[in-house]
Order: sequence, then C-alpha cells, then structure tokens
Amino acid sequence: MTDAIKRSLRESKAARWTALSIVSFTMMCGYFMTDVMAPLKPMLESALGWNSENYGVFTSAYGWFNVFFLMLFFGGLILDKTGVRFTGVLSTGLMVVGAVLKYWAVSDATLQATSWHFLWWTANMQVWMASLGFAIFGVGVEVAGITVTKIIVKWFHGKEMALAMGLQVAMARVGTLMAMLFSKRIADHFDIVSMPVLLALILLCIGLISFLAYIVMDIRLDRSESVGNTESAEDPFRLADIGVIFRSNGFWLIAILCVLFYSAVFPFLKYAPDLMVNKFHIEDFVLFGIHIKSGDVPAMLPMGTLILTPFFGNLYDRIGKGATIMIAGSLMILVIHALFSIPGLDHAWVALTLCILLGVAFSLVPSAMWPSVPKIIPHKQLGTAYSLIFWIQNWGLMGVPYLIGWTLDRHCIVGQKIVEGKSQNVYDYTLPMVIFTAFGLAALIVALLFKREDKRKKYGLEMPNIKK
Repeated sequence: MTDAIKRSLRESKAARWTALSIVSFTMMCGYFMTDVMAPLKPMLESALGWNSENYGVFTSAYGWFNVFFLMLFFGGLILDKTGVRFTGVLSTGLMVVGAVLKYWAVSDATLQATSWHFLWWTANMQVWMASLGFAIFGVGVEVAGITVTKIIVKWFHGKEMALAMGLQVAMARVGTLMAMLFSKRIADHFDIVSMPVLLALILLCIGLISFLAYIVMDIRLDRSESVGNTESAEDPFRLADIGVIFRSNGFWLIAILCVLFYSAVFPFLKYAPDLMVNKFHIEDFVLFGIHIKSGDVPAMLPMGTLILTPFFGNLYDRIGKGATIMIAGSLMILVIHALFSIPGLDHAWVALTLCILLGVAFSLVPSAMWPSVPKIIPHKQLGTAYSLIFWIQNWGLMGVPYLIGWTLDRHCIVGQKIVEGKSQNVYDYTLPMVIFTAFGLAALIVALLFKREDKRKKYGLEMPNIKK
C-alpha cells in the first residue's frame, strides 16, 4: 500500500479546508433562520398583534428543550457515542422540522386570533406554535454547533484549529448578517411577514444536503486514519467521564464565561433593530441614495466578525494569549453596553460606531474561548463538554430574551405611534441596556478568574495552538 494512501486525509490542506467550508455553510444557513425574525419585531406587532412579551416568549423558546429536557446534554452523549455523521444528520434534520413548524405558524392567519386556555393561563396559539417550532429548531442548531465544533477539532487538531473555528464562526455571522440586512426588505417587498422565514427554510434544506456531502469526506478521513495511523485511537467515552468534566474548575469558568458573554450579545441582537427604531430613530431613511433599515446598523456587528474572528483565531494559533483575548473582549462588551444605556447618546453615528466596536468584541472572545476547550478537556469527552457548555449557555439564550421583553412591556413603554394605520408601542431602552451592561461586567470578572486559573493549572491558554 502506498504512502499516499496511508497518509491521513487531514494532512491535506485542500481536504480539511474543504470539509470546513461545507459544514460552515450548513451553520450559516442555521444562523440565518436563528436571526431572521429579529428585524421583524415592529412588523410582528403591527401585522400580527404581538407585543414585546410575546416576542420575548418566542425568542426564549430557542432554549426551552435544550435547557429543561437536557437535549444538549443528550446530544453530546449521542455525539461521543455515535460520532459526527449520525449526530450531524439528526441535528440538521431537526432544524428543518422546527423551521417548517415555525413558518407554518407565522404564515397561518387562522392561528392569529386563536387562543389556548389552560387553567388560569391564556396563550396566543400563533405565538406558541411558532415558539414550539423555534424550540425544536433550537435543539437542532445547537447540537449541530457542537457537532461542527468536534468536526473542526477532528480535522485541525495540532494545526490551524483556532483559525478554523474563527472562520466557522465568521460564516455563521454571515447568516446573521443576511438576516439583519435582508429580512425586513423581503417582508416589505412582498408585504408578507412570513416570507423571510420561508427563504430561511429553503436555505436550511440546502444546508442539510450540504452536510450529507460532508459525510462522504468524513468516511474517507476515517478510512485514511485506520490504515497506518494510530493517532486517533483512544479509549471509548464512558458516563463516568462526566464526573471528570464537572470536577474541572476550568470547565466551569469557561462555561460561565460563555453564558454571560453570549447573554450580552445574542439577546441584544434580537432587540437591536427595535433599539435602533426607538432610541436612535433609525427606521427607514435614505443615506447617500441608500435606503437604511433598522436592521442595517446592527448588521455591522456580524459584518465585523467576518474578518476579525478568523484574524484573532489565527493570532491565538500562532502567538497564544487566549485568556488575555477573552479579557479584552469582555471589557469591550461592558463599555459598549454602558454607552448604549446613556439616554443622551442617541445619534445614528453613535449607534453605528458602537455596533462596529461590538463586532470587534464579539470577535475576540469566541476566537479564543472555543479553541481553549480542548486544552482543558480530553478529546474523548469533548462532545459532552461542548454540549454541557452549550446547555449552560442556553439558560441565558432562553431567559434573557424573555427578561428583556417582559421589562420592555412592564417598565419601558413611554407612548404609542401610528405606523401604516396601525398602533405601535414606543419604548425607552435604558433599563434593558443596563441589564446587558451587568452581563458584560460579570463576564469580565469571570474572564479574569479564568486567566488566574490558567496560571494555577497550566492549561496553556496563553500558549500557541500550532505545534511546531
């Protein structure tokens, strides 16, 4: 047998970067669906009669099953037991199923006036069916995220791992960017609030097909490493290994940092277009001949991550300083949200500048955080470790959006306005931005503790990833 056949496929740059491109495209489609409703919040209020609490319930549904039914934990166990191929198909399939239900709920006018009565509780059926679809989709996209992360470790361990993870995150942000830029425009063009959701569903189906193509490469990789390559051989995962994960201080610090940091960013993105309308009065105006929508300014956040996340990931690969990078990103989040909360700073250029800087901060922490997990947790436990981190993260992704929606409805309504003959609430976003600032402060404290723990346990977070 020739040396070329014995050589692991992961040693081929073309092969590993092609594999990364395929799975990153699937995640991009997933994140387009994740954020496609964010620019539509005012339209949901005027066209479908939703209020901020309804929107908060819908947005929080993303984490319902992941948190309460421990679906991420089981997803991690399935991943470590069955591998990336089965788990990837399962998770992308769940994304499609959830998206179908979500689209049906938002597009079916008969659900809009239907209520469900349970004891003393009355629920809008359209809101709850859309939420159920989003909850199923949330299981799929989060388990897919864990699976893709383990795929990257599988192909890039000892190589450009942080750069690869940064590029995957950048592709995911392309999905968010597309949602922010085009969702409202598509809905306005067709005058149908569900049309962007239909487009997201079509993209998800293409993403599922894309992952099926990746499976062929994964089979070839396993075959190449089973011949003359013992590097991938390891002890099988056991349930007792969960105790090893839980006893790691590094695991808990990175998990808590994750939930605090992402709670200050992703829920903010869900409300950022509405913030632009209510505080900065950016709704639909012409600048240099270009029509600016409320989602265009928050789109600067994911746009910034497209270049900067891979850049910082490459920096971590080559010179290290992972813990320091996480501290810098957390500090920036704190300062930016604090500035957003100041009532007098309400000019459009302020919003644009802060969103660009937020994109820089959002590039810093993930570029160092996710590649740091394999330095703390053994490879055979990575799927479960990532799933537990994602599970903890989902507490924030579930609870914070509802908290913000509840806060807006209870404490922040300052008036009403008429848009296209329909009434919309006007909100003061000062208190919600103070809440986001508190998450930034807590993330900074945890990042500092994480760096201290790295010095004690010598995880190597400040060391480069590339082995020379």
